[in-house]
Amino acid sequence: MKKLLLFCLLVGYSTANAQTELVFVYFSGKPNKAAFYANPLSELTQKSLNRRTSLGIPLNDQDAPIEQSYIQNLQNLGFTVTDYSKWLNGAAVNATPAQITILQAQPYVSSVGRFARNNSTVTKTATHDKWNTSSDTQKNLTVFDYGSGSAQIDQINVRPLHLAGFTGTGVSIAVIDAGFPYVNTGSAFERIRTNNQIKAVYDFVTKTDNVYSTSISNHGSAVLGAIGGYIKDIFVGSAPDADFYLYRSENAVGEIPEEELYWIEAAEEADRKGVDMITSSLGYNIFDDTRYSYTYSDLNGTTSFIARAAEIAVNKGIFVLAAAGNSGVQPWHYLLTPADNAKVFTIGSVDSAGNSSGFSSYGPNSVGVVKPDASARGTASATVNNSTLTAVNGTSIATPIAAGGVACFIQAFPSMNREQMRTKLRQTASLYPGHTDQMGYGILNFGSVYNQVLNTSEIVKKEKFAIFPNPVKNILNIASEGDIQSLEVFDNLGKLIRKNTGLKSIKVEDFPKGTYYLKIQTKDQVFYEKFLKE
Repeated sequence: MKKLLLFCLLVGYSTANAQTELVFVYFSGKPNKAAFYANPLSELTQKSLNRRTSLGIPLNDQDAPIEQSYIQNLQNLGFTVTDYSKWLNGAAVNATPAQITILQAQPYVSSVGRFARNNSTVTKTATHDKWNTSSDTQKNLTVFDYGSGSAQIDQINVRPLHLAGFTGTGVSIAVIDAGFPYVNTGSAFERIRTNNQIKAVYDFVTKTDNVYSTSISNHGSAVLGAIGGYIKDIFVGSAPDADFYLYRSENAVGEIPEEELYWIEAAEEADRKGVDMITSSLGYNIFDDTRYSYTYSDLNGTTSFIARAAEIAVNKGIFVLAAAGNSGVQPWHYLLTPADNAKVFTIGSVDSAGNSSGFSSYGPNSVGVVKPDASARGTASATVNNSTLTAVNGTSIATPIAAGGVACFIQAFPSMNREQMRTKLRQTASLYPGHTDQMGYGILNFGSVYNQVLNTSEIVKKEKFAIFPNPVKNILNIASEGDIQSLEVFDNLGKLIRKNTGLKSIKVEDFPKGTYYLKIQTKDQVFYEKFLKE
């Protein structure tokens, strides 16, 4: 059903024959910012302040709350104000040309920005194309710990971090999406509920807490499932121990520019709560009212309101991931916004063989920045929804799979500069220093970047060791300068199958042929090596 946008009237002014448009009223400064600097906890949580301290990020005027008297002034003029941004320092209203002129004359207004792109004659030739193309099926394909999540986790090499104990514990992720039905009841999410990993929820569309309504899209549920879902012996997400903030900013019924504002408000709330990451499988280029639709030249990372806000979130120390989009086979085959922003870590999709998914949107952005940044599996990917395993397609699912790897990496190196982190993730991807317009720098490799950082860290002294023979038939030996406390072998599904203590060899002759992971515990650290059993 088409949604009707309500708009306000200026007192004493008739708009019966005037067309309104959504505009953003930028305010002139923040008169009471000194009170915020004197007491930052009035606006930000201690967790948010701790993130800034850890990463060396100072407070600035963007962190100060918006001036409420300015909002009241707009209301006094007859406008209804429901959405505003402290980062952009303004509020959104619907206004006629005459009303815009009046707004520009107000002493507290610095300017009035337009959402409309001056392209009211643009033909709607593309779908919104942010949703996954899904084929939901209940499956019981494999057993053991990782189950059907094994292939997608191994493709981006997250398992070494999991074996090292980095499963996202203590890392908080804001999932900004379209709804989370059954997350509050489904058995696939029981583990994160029981462990109190869902820290907050809010629906910025309806301004309520009802993100679990079964009448709204379950897209966010599938996205969350790829990270934190768990069904014993069937599926494990890519960061099963992370904490989650579930925010709804998208109404799947239609496409309106206000949804950019809902996303911005969700990102600001995520910052207030102190999250470490935002993952968002949403993106925009075409709106129902084509006055607001973007052209490719607009996707430069700084034009759209949502792209600018996403960059601000990054500058606050939040690692922001966004899906490139699913428009690869459409007339519009480019990426969407906010995936066009240079500081947003944009994810493309590949299949199980490591080839770009046909639907995965193309970069670069319109000023030539390589996009996507990297890729993860988005073709026939596994996730959970309600209480069942589900197979889905889209950059919408590739993004949270990658986000889980980022969460594990942040747990391992919480104080690493986030720009340095993004750079290292690009540089260890499968195509670097090359890239393609669909895959970016290639498939992510979290194990590689983890080991690279360990090897170069000033606080870690890497002992010399080697495993041999590899491939192995009977006994795997370890040559090491230091004492080995224990050896553990895990199968390709993450199940511990053998452990030795105090020895430098381990028998594997009874193992089936295949790939295994060896965990080597020394006095001071842990190493991980992959080996093949002949």
